[in-house]
Amino acid sequence: MDILIEEMDSSLWVAALDGGKLDGLEVDPAGEEVRWGSIYRAKVVSVDTALDAVYVDLDGDNTGILFNKDVRRTDKDGKLIKGGAEAIGKALPPGKVITVQAKSAYLAAAKDFEPPREDKLPLMSMDITLPGRHLIYCPMMEINRVSQRIRDKALRKNLLKMLDALEDIRGCILRASAAHTQTDMLMREGKILKGTWEAMQEYLQGNEVGLIMEGPDAIERTLSDQAAQAIDRIEIVTMDHFHQAETWCDLFAPDLMTKIEPVELDNAVVDLALFEYRDIIGQIEDLFHSYAMLAGGGNIIIQETAALTAVDINRGGDKGSNLAINIAAAQEIARQMRLRNAGGIVMVDFLKMNSKRDEGKLIAAMEEAINDDPCTVQIHGMTALGLMEMTRKRRTPPLQERFDLSILTDNF
Repeated sequence: MDILIEEMDSSLWVAALDGGKLDGLEVDPAGEEVRWGSIYRAKVVSVDTALDAVYVDLDGDNTGILFNKDVRRTDKDGKLIKGGAEAIGKALPPGKVITVQAKSAYLAAAKDFEPPREDKLPLMSMDITLPGRHLIYCPMMEINRVSQRIRDKALRKNLLKMLDALEDIRGCILRASAAHTQTDMLMREGKILKGTWEAMQEYLQGNEVGLIMEGPDAIERTLSDQAAQAIDRIEIVTMDHFHQAETWCDLFAPDLMTKIEPVELDNAVVDLALFEYRDIIGQIEDLFHSYAMLAGGGNIIIQETAALTAVDINRGGDKGSNLAINIAAAQEIARQMRLRNAGGIVMVDFLKMNSKRDEGKLIAAMEEAINDDPCTVQIHGMTALGLMEMTRKRRTPPLQERFDLSILTDNF
């Protein structure tokens, strides 16, 4: 796995390549006003009784929405109380200042000369988490947990037993990438995350609203998301990004320090020069097409609507069995969902199955394919019409909203 770090028009771009094939793409656009994972001191400005939610002022410029299910507070004895037992307005009246974290990113509203689009407020939560490479520290949680991505029951039991045996690690979620990580690395990371939370406490007092800590950027998200992969090189053009990658790796991934390589290019000042040098611009442009080709000659058609993402499988010139084509399509669909950052409901119309056994094999193949997705993807089974129903909970807006393809093509 190679990680490429670049920039264009003040936007940060990070690509992950597996054998030269695009496997991950993260973009932090210049117009991003609220980043996923950012922590704020926020003031409740109004209550929406119909939604059982409150609107909170994050920094004087941006407003977030906090639903009752995401409320966390303590009683007089210090016991944690989750929201939902009473109306949110009783627990969080207007004027109350609280600590919240962004569950979703938010882009600046479109300019007057741009086509109008629906702008959604960033979702906020009082259940704060601090992500590392192998652990997620959850200060509101007293016990340790193992990621749901690790499905083997015996392995989950052994990992939880190992995690509970480590001193000073409490309230942590063990990520799937940590299944074969040495315990001393986990202890080191756990102490770093806990220390970060403790150091933050002095800023979580008083009534002044504002940003306390920005969430992980595209570099940090990519390095964390690819933690389970063998990373060969981290290629960087600008020194600012070089130092940033070094800082993160020094904290969470010392083994990657030697993988960071500054790349000298003749046209280094040109936007995305490294992407052009590695010949992946075309692969990125392909993500804006409504189709993706399969190796055997078939293709998948991807249509995004306001309600859901619909995917259709076409045999094309592929002479293989329906099951073989469907399994190949499932692997590509999982990849396309990651790269395009599809979210919400995804409905897939596979080629007709010959038996329930084949249907089970296809579901198993899709379950394996989505294991590489850093976002939560759930398969809800097959509908009465034979469609596979899935949901994907994304962290950031879809790829098409994060940059304009015309900007990309104009540069080359």
